[in-house]
Amino acid sequence: MASIYDFTVKDIEGKEVKLDRYRGKVMLVVNTASQCGFTPQYKGLEALYEKFHGKGLEVLGFPCNQFGGQEPGDEKEIAQFCELNYGVKFPLFAKVDVNGEHAAPVYKYLKSAKPGLLGSEAIKWNFTKFLVDRDGNVVKRYAPNDTPEAIAGDIQKSL
Repeated sequence: MASIYDFTVKDIEGKEVKLDRYRGKVMLVVNTASQCGFTPQYKGLEALYEKFHGKGLEVLGFPCNQFGGQEPGDEKEIAQFCELNYGVKFPLFAKVDVNGEHAAPVYKYLKSAKPGLLGSEAIKWNFTKFLVDRDGNVVKRYAPNDTPEAIAGDIQKSL
């Protein structure tokens, strides 16, 4: 796979979505969880989405249960939690693994395109973020403690 646009993923309702539909958009791809200390970042992610969606930003949330079992619910429960607690309107996708042999192919791609600290590809925790520019290049990787508010400037520059 040469580009993020080559991948197809399942949305939170189980429908296949070709990431090619986001061609020409800036994407912020985030592995999320509902019972994590970083879960309140949903609010900041939604604020970024509301502020910049009209200018070409897409926030893509991928729930993951690989870190402390902090996303135990099924897709329906996850969608309800996000809507009721944080008013999430940005696209959510089916629960995925981001590490290991069963890692979602799109995450294997993101991690190899933009390794973390000291070249490590592994995702360390929930709410790791990848910024993808309008041409599909993975331009930056953010740690879980990098808040949505803190990365707004980078997103604005990419728009």
